[in-house]
Amino acid sequence: MADYLLLKTVHILSSTLLFGTGLGTAFHSWMANRSGNAGARRVVNRNVVLADWLFTTPAVIVQPVTGVWLAQLAGFPLTTGWLAASIALYLIVGACWLPVVGIQIRMRRIADATPAEMPLPAHYFQLSRMWFLLGWPAFIGVIVIFWLMVTKPEFGW
Repeated sequence: MADYLLLKTVHILSSTLLFGTGLGTAFHSWMANRSGNAGARRVVNRNVVLADWLFTTPAVIVQPVTGVWLAQLAGFPLTTGWLAASIALYLIVGACWLPVVGIQIRMRRIADATPAEMPLPAHYFQLSRMWFLLGWPAFIGVIVIFWLMVTKPEFGW
């Protein structure tokens, strides 16, 4: 039982880190881009990429490992409705997140390469819009996963 509770704690902390880092970096990036301040954009883009490597990436790895392990310890088949839905949503969230990582890196490179006195090129703002649009399904997906994990609803399929 102690192993299960420790594993569950790691899983919850990891999910919190994943959600919190995503929300925090999204807020700071959005605000920096709205500010019109090239220096702020440069610093925030660097920090968003760094935060993804330091916090998001490990949490993305820890989540499925601890989740499958918890399901096995608790005796839930991975085909259980709420669990299967959570796994499917996690894959959808990941399908949004992977391109976002590439977009963030490209935005950082553009911001770093643009002299402070020059405006950022239009391509930067196109990437910013794609980043923003991909963030919404990921954000909503994570909220639904939290709901599924907490409520464990029974599905009739």
